[in-house]
Amino acid sequence: MKEVQPIRDSVKLNEVRSILRSQNERDFMLFEMGINTGLRITDLLSLRVGDVRDRDFYILREKKTKKTKDIYIGHLQEDIAAYTEGMGDDVPLFPSRKGDAAISRQQAHKILAAAGHKAALEDIGCHSLRKTYGYHFYKKTKDVALLQDLFNHAAPSVTLRYIGINTDIRRKAMIDFGRI
Repeated sequence: MKEVQPIRDSVKLNEVRSILRSQNERDFMLFEMGINTGLRITDLLSLRVGDVRDRDFYILREKKTKKTKDIYIGHLQEDIAAYTEGMGDDVPLFPSRKGDAAISRQQAHKILAAAGHKAALEDIGCHSLRKTYGYHFYKKTKDVALLQDLFNHAAPSVTLRYIGINTDIRRKAMIDFGRI
């Protein structure tokens, strides 16, 4: 499987937002929840409307690690309220066309990869959401230790590699080095 990248450029980030919002509110909300919470796609797709409606924090038990963590969603409440209006609390937050189940991971990948392609971004997929959150969190806070804790990584070096900071540093060094 090809490694995906975070969306580093805020202009491209907003372009993907616009593309997804224009095609489907569900797809837009999937993107917003992913880039603003850092949740893995399996955890996002397991959410129900009642899990996130009218809450500042959601307590999640991660599917992969089985660890419990608080997820701040207060900053998304306006979008969540508009998106979930008329939806029952037991409904999947990201329902398939059938409505009784959430979209699949494969469908989520198709949605995100297609939006990335339209925005002229390569290597965009489900994991790009989590990586984008991490990348922008680090760029804003420079707190790799906290991000490492949030992501449950074993070492800061793992976190920096995961969010693509090492790639940025290597590229900048090569550009700055120039020509011999």
